[in-house]
Order: sequence, then C-alpha cells, then structure tokens
Amino acid sequence: MLFIRVALGFLVIASTAAHAEVTHKAEHGFNLVITGTTDASPKQAYQQFLTVQDWWIASHTWFGKAENLSIDARAGGCFCEIEGQKQVQHMVVAMVNPGQEVQLLGGLGPLQMMGLHGAMSWKFEPLANGGTQITQSYNVSGFYADGLQSLAGVVDSVQTAQLNALIARLKSANP
Repeated sequence: MLFIRVALGFLVIASTAAHAEVTHKAEHGFNLVITGTTDASPKQAYQQFLTVQDWWIASHTWFGKAENLSIDARAGGCFCEIEGQKQVQHMVVAMVNPGQEVQLLGGLGPLQMMGLHGAMSWKFEPLANGGTQITQSYNVSGFYADGLQSLAGVVDSVQTAQLNALIARLKSANP
C-alpha cells in the first residue's frame, strides 16, 4: 500500500513538471513535443540525461532493470539495455552536441518490432534564472494497420513520464 501511495504521489508531482503535446497525428505518423524545466544547469541536465540508468523508469525496460541501460554519446553509439546475454539496442545515437542536444533514431518499446521509424531529440537550453528547459521531441512514422494516430497518446504519456523522471532525478541530485 505504501508503494501505491508513493507512486501516486510521484505522479501528482511529476504531472506538473513537464508539458506534453501531440503536435500532429495521422495514419502514418505523429509528432510529440514535451518540455520541462529544472533548476539544474544545462551541463548538469545533459550529464544526468546521459546517466540514463539513474532515472529511466524500470517498468519501461525490456528486462525490468533500469541499471542495465546506457547511452554511448557518440554518433553511431547505442542507447542499449544489456543484462548478460540478453541485449537490446533501443535507439542509435545520430548526433551529439555536448551539453546542448542528443538526437536518437529508432522505435522505442513495441514500436521497434512494429517496424516503425522514430527520430528523437533531447535539447538542453539555458533559462535566464540559471536553470534549464529540457525539450524532448519524438517523430514516429511508418505503417500500423489501426493507424499511428491511435498510438500517439500512449507514447506521449510514456515519454512524458520519462522526462518527468529525469526532472525528478535532477531535483533529488541538486536539492
């Protein structure tokens, strides 16, 4: 029961941290833009992002353990999940601008085996108060028999939860 209360409390706190918007949705694709702010500097936010195993939600991994995640921050690098012989390449790093932006290619979770293409960007922009605006954009395209517009809301809620988890980690690491 305590776990449920803590989880619900996290959701209430997290739901105020990021603003999510499905900017476009159609039969063959959708675009998400999710923004949140943190008091951490862009450099701190970027470094925490790269330490994905510390903030990614474990229930959104293939093997149930966030500590198995890593991001190799170089062009062609892997956003991977490795647990011994069990391994997943979630996305491929397409671009790195240290401290400012990381771009990734691939379909996360079930989108991967649906044959869908995804292009994701995480930007870390300085705010006047010394904090950072984090913007995650995810563009997904391909064919899905029921139309991709039917998946946009679910993917949006999962990715919003991930950005909120990053913001929560930044807050706990920089009280």
